Amino acid sequence: MKKQVFFAAAAATVIAVAAAVLWPSDSGQLPAEFIPAEPDYADPALWYTVENDSAGLGADVFYVPSTWEFDWQTPDGQTSHYADAYNESHREHMSRELKAVAAYMAEGNNFYAPFYRHITLDSWATLNEDTIARRVRVAMGDVCRAFDAFLRRRDASRPFVLAGFSQGGLAVVRLLHHMDDATYRQLVAAYVLGYRVTPTDTATCRRIRAARDSMDTGVTICYNSVKDVRYIKPIVADSCIMCINPVNWRTDATPATLADTITVTLDTAHHVLVLSNYAATEYKPILGILNVGDVHGCEPWLYSECLRRNIALRIRQWRKENGK
Repeated sequence: MKKQVFFAAAAATVIAVAAAVLWPSDSGQLPAEFIPAEPDYADPALWYTVENDSAGLGADVFYVPSTWEFDWQTPDGQTSHYADAYNESHREHMSRELKAVAAYMAEGNNFYAPFYRHITLDSWATLNEDTIARRVRVAMGDVCRAFDAFLRRRDASRPFVLAGFSQGGLAVVRLLHHMDDATYRQLVAAYVLGYRVTPTDTATCRRIRAARDSMDTGVTICYNSVKDVRYIKPIVADSCIMCINPVNWRTDATPATLADTITVTLDTAHHVLVLSNYAATEYKPILGILNVGDVHGCEPWLYSECLRRNIALRIRQWRKENGK
């Protein structure tokens, strides 16, 4: 079997909240906090870029990384709940994930990922929806501006792929709301890894359509992994309206075998993947919340070969459908 890429680092995962609470109005007095400078996405240093499509037969991949930082303090003692895109250490942390993802998503494609002010693990660990909603607007604002910069720099006739893990998956859902229909027509597929798509998302955004097989285009691929449905984390996977098995690309309960030993079965009632014969000991518990019965940390890595093949397949299908 091919070696899978795994991340055990706690900072590589993030807790997510429902899209319905992402953008409420602020109210009351807000605590003092340090918000890093807004990234200027005209600066190449704020992008992780790999360009492998010399033949012009691939696609542009826009990928949003997960959460890597904990709360940190400035020299004058202010607390920040955000990554700093201008902080070399923070960019290096995000680059660890981006290098590993680009190893399979950038195969024959051009890969672009922005460094952004993602909110910290401590922020998610508050489990306070108002706090999370207020802070995450900064992160999602960065992602939307980065996506707009990505659109300006690319050939608009080319297909593109959206993908993101955890907080990055949340960003993919946000971008499907953010883009216009002309942009959407160039979308091969959107990969929401380790986050949920809610009924509110599909009711308010017609561009969010669940993938039904391995080849449909303009669709959203979404999945979350657990060892048993009793371990579903409400803020990550509860109320999810869609799921597809990335091993056999089915939306029913037909089990699939991964890496010769792991059984992956889609629970159609809860819209999650249930993994059997997989210890997942490489993923340590995150603040006592994630990787505790769920397998949140595995989403981009355990299925990487499946995703590699599927991205290429969907790109070929999009080009066939569009005469490209």
